[in-house]
Amino acid sequence: MSTSRRAVLGFALAATAALAGAGPAHAQAFPSKPIRVFVPFPPGGGTDIIAREVTQAVAATTKWTFVIENKPGAGGNLGVDAAAKSPADGYTLVLGQTSNLSINPSLYAKMPYDPQKDLVPVALVAEAPMVIVTGASSPFKTLAKAVSAGKAKPGAINFASAGNGTVGHLASEVFQRSADVKYQHVPYKGAAQAMTDVISGQVELYFSTVPTLLGQIKQGKLRALAVTSGKRVDDLPNVPTLAEAGFKGADSVSWFGFLAPAGTPADVVAKLNAEFNKALQQPSLVKKLGDEGADVISGTPDQFAALIRSDAARWGKVVKDAGVRID
Repeated sequence: MSTSRRAVLGFALAATAALAGAGPAHAQAFPSKPIRVFVPFPPGGGTDIIAREVTQAVAATTKWTFVIENKPGAGGNLGVDAAAKSPADGYTLVLGQTSNLSINPSLYAKMPYDPQKDLVPVALVAEAPMVIVTGASSPFKTLAKAVSAGKAKPGAINFASAGNGTVGHLASEVFQRSADVKYQHVPYKGAAQAMTDVISGQVELYFSTVPTLLGQIKQGKLRALAVTSGKRVDDLPNVPTLAEAGFKGADSVSWFGFLAPAGTPADVVAKLNAEFNKALQQPSLVKKLGDEGADVISGTPDQFAALIRSDAARWGKVVKDAGVRID
């Protein structure tokens, strides 16, 4: 993670703890029942893994109960919308990420929710780069070879993503423009089936987050060609960055954070933020997320809101330039 991002998203534990202690009395009794957490993607993907690891860490220290509910569909819109339309009492959260908070508003002709109006940021928890993979039996030993093959036969090489407009999809569009190559996009309804088809060789390339693919890479079922971060990933030390592979200017990361319905009491949001931030300091959780290829990040709800806005502007331009639109 860059120094500037660490500065913007640095830990704010003292501030959030003070806010939590200053709120109305009802926040001191919160929560008095289980907290439902929507995960807007299928089980087993990067978002699902992060949601479960982080909530388990919070539950271990607070004795709070979290109930994970996977609600995939429409690029994550269904799950986020379900959370946005839930009672604003602190007992419903959603683990949103870059695609459904900062990309989809530019991508979809009609959105069922407005990320910046219908939700309140609670806690930013992690970020992860993309990793470009191919099947273990693929002839592409390096990213350069995959690019050369794509240039020789434009549109003949397929690349998978977890869905139209996901970070993996748009990161690949940025990469193709940077490398002056054209692949054929094959969108899936989530990460699991895409991963299966790449492993079997039905699709040549796959752009997705490191947490989603790390296990299959370590098992030797997928070959990692490059990561889209500015530095190498600790758990993939032999995998070059895009710049090291000879392709600069296409770095991309996906971030993850918990949000609540707009109107959730500020003191409840502050209490949730404080507990999530405390959990993110646990070495065991930092290691677990690191083992999945994710970096822990944190901060205040206001800092999270600023990140959503800034990335909406950045990815909105990518969507426009790529001519991607979902009706």
